[in-house]
Amino acid sequence: MRRALALIAAIALTGALVISAAAAPAVTPTRGGTLIVGSGVDAVTLDAPMITDSPSATVSEHMVESLYRLTPEGRIVPMLALGHTVSADGRTWTIRLRTGVRFHDGTPFDAEAVKFNLDRMLDPATRAPFRFLISRITSVTVVDSSTVRLVTDAVFAPLLAHFTHSSVGMQSPTAVRRLGVDYARQPVGTGPFKFKEWVRGDRVVMTRNDDYWGEKAFLDEVQFRVIPDDGSRVAALEAGSIHVAVRVPPREIERLKTARDFTVFVNDSLRTIYVGFNVTRPPFNDVRLRRALNHAVTKTAIVNGALFGTARVSDAPIVPAVEGYSKIMTYEFDLERAEALLREAGYSRARPLRAVFHHPSGRYIRDAEIAASIQGLVRRAGIELELRTMEWGAYLALTNRPQPENDVQMYMLGWGTVTGDADYGLYALFHSSQWVPTGSNRSFYKNDRVDALLDRGRTTVDQAERNKIYAEAMKIIMDDAPWLFLHSESQVTGIRHTAQGVVVHPAERIELFKAWIRR
Repeated sequence: MRRALALIAAIALTGALVISAAAAPAVTPTRGGTLIVGSGVDAVTLDAPMITDSPSATVSEHMVESLYRLTPEGRIVPMLALGHTVSADGRTWTIRLRTGVRFHDGTPFDAEAVKFNLDRMLDPATRAPFRFLISRITSVTVVDSSTVRLVTDAVFAPLLAHFTHSSVGMQSPTAVRRLGVDYARQPVGTGPFKFKEWVRGDRVVMTRNDDYWGEKAFLDEVQFRVIPDDGSRVAALEAGSIHVAVRVPPREIERLKTARDFTVFVNDSLRTIYVGFNVTRPPFNDVRLRRALNHAVTKTAIVNGALFGTARVSDAPIVPAVEGYSKIMTYEFDLERAEALLREAGYSRARPLRAVFHHPSGRYIRDAEIAASIQGLVRRAGIELELRTMEWGAYLALTNRPQPENDVQMYMLGWGTVTGDADYGLYALFHSSQWVPTGSNRSFYKNDRVDALLDRGRTTVDQAERNKIYAEAMKIIMDDAPWLFLHSESQVTGIRHTAQGVVVHPAERIELFKAWIRR
C-alpha cells in the first residue's frame, strides 16, 4: 500500500476541507481576482521535459497536465487519462484518454498528441534530463484517437507513478513545432490556466482557461513573483502585496503566530537536502574524506539551530513518506572519527583539507545559512571550505556540466521524490547511467552493485521485495557517502486568510487550481 501522504499535506480550504478540529461554516467560493505567490527563485524553463527543479514545475503544472496525478493524500488518480489496462506479461499498457480536450491553442488532445510528447521525451536528441522516467518504453502506438498503446522492454513497476511527473506533461505538438527553442518561454498545455507572460527575474503570469475540460478555476489570474530575499518575502506577505509566501524563515514562525491576517503552515515534504561530492575528482574521490565530512557535521545542530526544529535528520537518501523507504543509518557527529579519517588520507590541522563548496541562495530554507554552518562545523576537524554562492539558474547550469569539464567539488541541492516511489529518488541520483547532463547524478557516483539493485527494483512488481532491494542499495550508498546527508526539509508557507483553497502539496508544489480570493 502506498505510504499515506495525507499526514504531510497542508490544505488551506474553507467549507468541506479545513485545517481545524472544529467544523467551519461552508463558504461559497467567489470568482475573479489575481492571486500572487511570492517565490524565492525564478523558473528556469517551462518546457515540461526539460524541467528539473520544483519552482519551474510548480508554475508549469498550472498550465501543463500529465496523464495521471499524485494527490496530496498519496493516491494516483487519472488526469488526462481515463484509465488503463496492462497485459498479463506486464509489458503492454493500453491507456484510454479523455475526449473533447483541447490545448490552449485549440490543438486537439488525442492519442497522436500523447505519442508526440512521449516520443519527444524518449528521443535522445531531446536530452530530457528525466528521460529515465519512461525509458523502458520501446514503442508508442496510436490505437484510435482516444487510445494509446505502450510496450516496455520489461515489466516496469514504477511506470504509473512516473506518469504523474510534470516532466511527462502533455504539451501542444503544434506549439512545440512552431516555436522551437522559444517554446520554453511560452508553454501551451491543457490546464486550468494558460500562459500570459514571463518577465525574467520578476514574475510568471497566467490567466484562467475558460475552455478548460474540467472544473474551471475561480481566479482570473495567477502570478508567481520572484522575491529572493526571505525578509522581503515575509514583509510582502505582511503588507498584503502577496497572498502566499514560500519558504518563510523558521526563525520567524514564533513571531508570526500572532498575525491576524495570515497563517504560517509547517509541513513535511518529500524533499531531502544534501551536499553532494564529485566522487571522480580529488579530493573527494577518497571515500575516507567523504565519511570524514559526514562525521564532522552535527546534523542536529543545523536542524535545531538554523532550521528551528522544522526538519528531520536524514537516516536514508529518501524520506519516510516515499514507497520503498527504510531507515538505514545516520552519520553521527564524531569529531575523533572525522580527524582519524582525515589523518588516514594524509590531512591534519597543519595540512588541512581544503575544498570549494558551491551553494544556491533563496532556493531552499536558509540554504546560505546552512552552508555557512557546515563551513564552521567542519573547521573543528581541520577542514577549510571556501563558500561560493550563486544565482539558481546559473548554479544549476554549473553543476550540470558533463564529468570531463565539471570541476565542482561540493554542491548543495535538494531532491523531492515527487512520484512517491523510491525509483525516482534513487535511480535518478545514484545510477551510473544518470550522470549529468543527461541525468541528475551530479556526483558522478558509480557502484556496479547499486546499479544492479536499482535495475532490479524497476522490474520487480512485489512491493515487499522492492523494499528489500532498495534497503540493500541504500546501505551501500550511505556507506559510499557520495553525499553529506543532511535532513528532510519541511515546507514553511505563509498564506493570507483572503487566499482560500490554496494547497501546499507534499511534492513541494503550491497548487491554485481551486483557489479563490475572499472579499
